[in-house]
Amino acid sequence: MSKRFELVKHYLVNFLKEETFKTGLNGGVLGLSGGIDSAVVAVLAKEAYHDKLLCIMMPSKYSSQSSIDDALELCDKFNLRVEKEDITSLLEAYKNNKDSNNLRIGNFSARMRMSVLFDISARESSLVLGTSNKSELLLGYVTLFGDLASAINPIGDMYKSEIFEFASYLGVPKSIIDKPPSADLWEGQSDEDDLGYTYAQIDTVLKEYVENRLSREELIQKGFEKEMVDMAIKKIYQNQFKRRPPLIAKLTSRTIGHDFLYPRDIKL
Repeated sequence: MSKRFELVKHYLVNFLKEETFKTGLNGGVLGLSGGIDSAVVAVLAKEAYHDKLLCIMMPSKYSSQSSIDDALELCDKFNLRVEKEDITSLLEAYKNNKDSNNLRIGNFSARMRMSVLFDISARESSLVLGTSNKSELLLGYVTLFGDLASAINPIGDMYKSEIFEFASYLGVPKSIIDKPPSADLWEGQSDEDDLGYTYAQIDTVLKEYVENRLSREELIQKGFEKEMVDMAIKKIYQNQFKRRPPLIAKLTSRTIGHDFLYPRDIKL
């Protein structure tokens, strides 16, 4: 396993370098939450960019102190440049006198954080790095124009259960690895409580369905719980719109996204 992760690390560090420097930009900016996904990306990006990586902590009044402490522990261990931008005032300015629930507050928080990251990335001449893993992307457990709005994402093809193992290989502190996964969008929020299953359980279904192309019926025949299979498949198709650019209605002979297709880094 360590040999595999050595190759994965080498590939992802080079991916960050190549995809960043060919744009003419010189580093990366990422939101450091104290969670395992942003920790893994930060460690990879530190090796790719060295002192051209800037981590931004963006707590609000809904953030837990343990998340802040965990993020600072990671910064100390890997000597990460870090700035803190509290978004409480941004949330309160919008939320004041509005009737909003936890989900709306959480999504708005994610979008405010990404706005801050893109503004700082312009100051730093850097790309915004994504921190969403493959499990989250498939299930739609991400915020459109929030954490999905990054420029490049090195871990989007790694399942959440693999992230835990990779984080251990990279030396991410155990305080981050061992805590329950949470987007920390409101007090007591838990990813696995929201989903109703652990990532270890869900990932077995996702891998069989996506990587091995098993049908719903084949998954159930293999012994997977019917409710979990149906939930996973429903979320995959329900959230396809989050995984692609905005759909443009076709009116001309060559339409962006349909048949006017070029690589994102095309040059004259």
